[in-house]
Amino acid sequence: MTRPTHLTTLKILIGDDHRIVREGLKQVLADAPEIEVVAEAETGPDILQRVDGLGGHDGLDAVLLDIALPGRDGMDVLQALKKNWPRLAVLMLSTYPEKQYAVRCIKLGAAGYLNKSANSADDMIAAVRKVATGGVYVSAVTAEALAGAIAKTPGSRATAGAESLSHREHQVFRLLTAGLSVGEIGAQLGLVSNTVSTYRQRILEKTGTRNDVELALYAERHARTADL
Repeated sequence: MTRPTHLTTLKILIGDDHRIVREGLKQVLADAPEIEVVAEAETGPDILQRVDGLGGHDGLDAVLLDIALPGRDGMDVLQALKKNWPRLAVLMLSTYPEKQYAVRCIKLGAAGYLNKSANSADDMIAAVRKVATGGVYVSAVTAEALAGAIAKTPGSRATAGAESLSHREHQVFRLLTAGLSVGEIGAQLGLVSNTVSTYRQRILEKTGTRNDVELALYAERHARTADL
């Protein structure tokens, strides 16, 4: 497709560890003549390296970033990107429910959040255009979640449970409920096992669960409720 000369090119990096997902995203974005995917990366460290090599916000307009990444958690990568290149827009992509993750991502500096399995090609293109040109993309579901988060006051019963977990606790929570052991989580997050165990204990206390089985059931109920 010939790119019209009057359009400003929006340069995008896709950070996702699944090749089929990256290819699908490129195919969708190819329908928008002003959007150009200039780089791809599969792991958290690779994303940071590629962004650095492209000059951050001088060489890119936006990063499409998956949450579940090998090597370094997507939300950790988001924090690093916003610290090093605060003007670089980051659009989070995930299969996790918006009501659970969108607010966390936006609080960490993301310009938007899209559920990969629940949005049309038009939604994807609109979101990329919005964030790459300096805007914030908020779906109706995310807007509702943000409004709910603002309404919750510290110390209220509404802030109990998974919503009260810190960023690191939430990372450990997600990995525990994905079936990883304390040792595996430590290796992935760069933490010693004792530290992961401490986070695990805090998570059990905050969610009112007693062991990993109850925690997994809690996570399943929480995800199902978030989708309602």
